[in-house]
Amino acid sequence: MTTPEHPSPAPQPPVPETKDRIHRSPAGIAGGVLLLAVVLWLGLDAVIAGEGRTPWLALAAMLLVVPLVVAYTLRPAVFAGEDRLRVRNPLRVVVLPWGRVASLRSGYSNEVVADSGTKYQLWAVPVSLRARKKAARREARRTAGDGRPAAGRGGFGLTGQRTAAAGVADGPVRAETDKVMDELRSLLAARQQADTAQGEVTVRWAYEILAPAAAGAVLLAVLLGIG
Repeated sequence: MTTPEHPSPAPQPPVPETKDRIHRSPAGIAGGVLLLAVVLWLGLDAVIAGEGRTPWLALAAMLLVVPLVVAYTLRPAVFAGEDRLRVRNPLRVVVLPWGRVASLRSGYSNEVVADSGTKYQLWAVPVSLRARKKAARREARRTAGDGRPAAGRGGFGLTGQRTAAAGVADGPVRAETDKVMDELRSLLAARQQADTAQGEVTVRWAYEILAPAAAGAVLLAVLLGIG
């Protein structure tokens, strides 16, 4: 007598991985591209048209300057995931599980504070006092406009209702970097106690930036020293 075979359970579909939210500075990227274009233009012109030690000095200067320009303009980024915050600053990468983040501070710079008290600046989310003042003026105008009767209507007309509804839905006007910090704080509050958001804080130096910059500095110093 044969035992009936039970059908094997259907394989469960894999759980899709949530992608990190990436925050970068558009102004920093634009400035970095412009600086790189100027440096490469001047440096290559000196290499091609220069005489004597000029081409070597130009190469050494580019070897020093280009990695630093990339580091401080194009490289900075903040990767906000469900379990961790990865901060890619000019010269190092800091990975902080949400369980190890004590707070996110905004002053003259945006910072993340670990539970050990160590502060790490968020280079990719710079503070703009001008943008904050501009947002404050827009918020003041919006608030004043919410209670102002619509033109051509005797009272709180349709335009005023739409403005008030938009203000409630959108919330107060904020500078872009302040919106990013609000988003990070919301993610911290939601994920700080999660089991998968625990671990150790890791810091890795950006040797891919430091090594060529140091080589360029040494070569430039040698060339200037023997001149």
